Amino acid sequence: MSYQPTKGKVILAAAGPGDPELVTLKTVRFLQQADVVLADRLVSEDIIKAHVKPGAEVIYVGKQCRRGISTPQLTINELLVHHAGRNQLVVRLKGGDTGIFSNILDELETLVAYQIPYEIVPGVTAALGASAYAGIPLTARGYATSVRFLTYYKSDVVTDKEWKELAETNDTLVWYMSSETLDTVVEKLTQHQISADKLLAVAEQATTPLQNIHTCSLYDYERQLKGMVFLSPSLVIIGKVVALHEQFAWIANSYSKEHYFKPLTGRVSTIHDGAAKDNKHVNRA
Repeated sequence: MSYQPTKGKVILAAAGPGDPELVTLKTVRFLQQADVVLADRLVSEDIIKAHVKPGAEVIYVGKQCRRGISTPQLTINELLVHHAGRNQLVVRLKGGDTGIFSNILDELETLVAYQIPYEIVPGVTAALGASAYAGIPLTARGYATSVRFLTYYKSDVVTDKEWKELAETNDTLVWYMSSETLDTVVEKLTQHQISADKLLAVAEQATTPLQNIHTCSLYDYERQLKGMVFLSPSLVIIGKVVALHEQFAWIANSYSKEHYFKPLTGRVSTIHDGAAKDNKHVNRA
């Protein structure tokens, strides 16, 4: 593609972890002004319906690995450049926070390369939303000295030396995008003799009406949770602080297996009130 510098602008904005009321006022303001919204799969449709202005174009550019459905990052980059090149205000709406495991670097590099003005709007990331709605203070005094945000999506991401250090640390460990590899995470930590008072919590669809929190000892995991298929998004918290969930949980589990965030196969790019329908880049997954 060859584009000239533009007067359009891209807003890299956070949608929060699920609860529509956890969206920042700044993100809401930009959604009310946007010509185009490029939304992740883990963006609440309630947010879209409530805040995107009539006449704006909404394009779902999500990734759903379990079903083999994914919008390539190159396509997302092309959409940003294409719409900014038409002098439009584009909101790239990301689930959680804009900077935590979000591919924001690829998009920033594209915007800089094409001299497209941009802003970054932070938000409530999944770790903070899930832990708060589960009643688990991540750095509670006497339980943890700090917290780490991690991911384990393939075998070479964490070395054996690092597994040993993770098992021994007093930090709270928060694992993104790791519910499908949880068997291995638990196996590695228990192999390295992680302390028995460090518990496991899996937060399914946290901060939504369909929230479920599952807790157990890592050494009881095989009997209690192994083999369970957790609904997306699911966040894993490991540490002594998980023990506080039983005392301070303020939301009851829903025990529902409904999807708060619709699978991509059930979504069609939404075009409001006669917005342009000739965009060849629109993801129809």
